[in-house]
Amino acid sequence: MLSQEDQLLASRVQPVKETLLAPPVPIATAQVTILKGVVTDDVTKQPLEATIEVIDNQRNEVIASFLANAQSGRYLVSLPSGVNYGIVVRQEGYLFHSENFDLPAGAAYAEVVKDIGLKKLDVGVKVVLNNIFFDFDKATLRRESTSELERLQKLLTEAPALRLEISGHTDNVGQGAYNKDLSQRRAKAVVDYLVGKGIDKARLTFAGYGDAQPVAPNATKAGRQLNRRTEFKVTGK
Repeated sequence: MLSQEDQLLASRVQPVKETLLAPPVPIATAQVTILKGVVTDDVTKQPLEATIEVIDNQRNEVIASFLANAQSGRYLVSLPSGVNYGIVVRQEGYLFHSENFDLPAGAAYAEVVKDIGLKKLDVGVKVVLNNIFFDFDKATLRRESTSELERLQKLLTEAPALRLEISGHTDNVGQGAYNKDLSQRRAKAVVDYLVGKGIDKARLTFAGYGDAQPVAPNATKAGRQLNRRTEFKVTGK
């Protein structure tokens, strides 16, 4: 349950647009997801006054933007059901971090604690692109991926010496050779998008690892979902 302080914050939060706000009903019965946590430096664990954006992925529109608490790094936001949300956390000197919350219409009230550690731009650092989506069993980018792809393009544009490997990953369902090929084609689709937007292809490589680099056990649905991912690795800066 929300603490008394969280209840007060949730009732008073009014980021950029009121479409983010839940209707004026008791918070415990609202069809919303309360997302809260702390933003820190991934290494030092010091709190960061990061900018947090809430994006409607289907409309490719920022619907709220606010700052984490300067002293504690704490944040809280209410997400009404019925929207595919992208959550993007930014801070100068760090790589962006993204999360995805696809909340179906009528989704029950829930509270999610998500602490976020931002990573500095260093060679070898990996970042998962949680808001890149593909058609089922294909390497076709869905339109809901637009915001994330544009963020990646902007990162490369603003850091002209930056070089990245784009990689695709799958769970362990299906044949290993097929999964590796699918993951490679998906990584290539991201590179092709970036090159099509003017990024020099010499700065980009792509690789498909199939199920060879899991980040969670494949024994559970949640684990398999985490393993199906697209990420980038800094290879030069």
